Amino acid sequence: MNLKLLNTEIQRFINNNLNSDISKLLFRSSPFNDVSIKKIVEQIEAKSKSKSKLPTWYATHTIYYPNKLNIEQTSSEVLAAYKSNLISGKSLIDLTGGFGVDCFYFSKQFEIVIHCEIDEKLSNIAKYNFEILKASNIKCINSNGIDFLKRNIKNYDWIFIDPSRRNELKGKVFYLNDCSPNLVKHIDTLLKYSNNIMIKASPMLDVSVGISELKFVKEIHIIAVNNEVKELLYIIKKGYEKKIKLITINKSSKSNQVFQFYIQDESKAQSKYATVKNYLYEPNAAIMKSGAFNLISDSYKLDKLHPNSHLYTSHTRIDFPGRVFKVIKVIPYNKRVTKSELNSKKFNISTRNFPESIQSIKKRYKIKDGGEKYVFFTTDFLNKKLLIFTEKA
Repeated sequence: MNLKLLNTEIQRFINNNLNSDISKLLFRSSPFNDVSIKKIVEQIEAKSKSKSKLPTWYATHTIYYPNKLNIEQTSSEVLAAYKSNLISGKSLIDLTGGFGVDCFYFSKQFEIVIHCEIDEKLSNIAKYNFEILKASNIKCINSNGIDFLKRNIKNYDWIFIDPSRRNELKGKVFYLNDCSPNLVKHIDTLLKYSNNIMIKASPMLDVSVGISELKFVKEIHIIAVNNEVKELLYIIKKGYEKKIKLITINKSSKSNQVFQFYIQDESKAQSKYATVKNYLYEPNAAIMKSGAFNLISDSYKLDKLHPNSHLYTSHTRIDFPGRVFKVIKVIPYNKRVTKSELNSKKFNISTRNFPESIQSIKKRYKIKDGGEKYVFFTTDFLNKKLLIFTEKA
């Protein structure tokens, strides 16, 4: 840490240039003798990325930022708050502490939080910021988290771990046994030091693969923000062998859409199939990730268009965890008819279980993005290719 960056004049310069052109700033010489313009720009870039993602840090004076990559990789406050509300107790150890956003929120639910971070610079930054944020019950340890566990032989109410998904040989990875640390290899070790473990996995990981790679999985949380899956959490309780609960949540400024079920129940549920009715339903991204395609049909009493389309329909509108559309008209997919309906017009295009890509369709029919109308290219349960013209309900 270069504490000179916390100088009042330098902090003022950083705040005054949060919206400046970074490339132009880098070509300027530093207005301060003891700090390079490159170091100042690093602070500007990282703080700018924190504005909406980490508003508490952004609004707090003299926060010290790591490079922008660390900010990109850290949890948002929205997601950190969600995780912290799931668990509580006397003690928690975060084995991969990073910038410390998750630890800060865990500290509101636990008497003592241990922040382990192998990178000395990042560990020091987190420690300093915790002091500024008055999170006095967080202890920072500059160490490999698993090595620290083994050395101290102490049990914790909870272990949290967010393994690195960057592999020196494979690049970006998402399988748990490719991450660092390798959780498949170390899960038995972790269970020696806590009966409760929360694992943050890649949102790209197949839910069932995580179950097969781990043990004693009690719950899985799929969290989407504005219909984009951001985090996949596995909750492990030592000795648990009952049904696994899956909680999906899609968070937005307007509402939180929640759908939960037991994974084993999806295989028992059956979808009913029908042609397109008055309303069309598209599950949110968290539900799509969960694979609860039959349960959605069963739970909401909706008909499905096709086993692989994952679009649902009904005569009357219902509240639904996803997007709801009013059907304007349905036409069979025919290149001549389709061209007359779409050519050079403005539509929002989606494809579900359809042999052509969105890019190819837009190029062929010269479709412009946008407008109030949504067109779904899909296939129904009679294997007929359709165009469903809709508008948001």
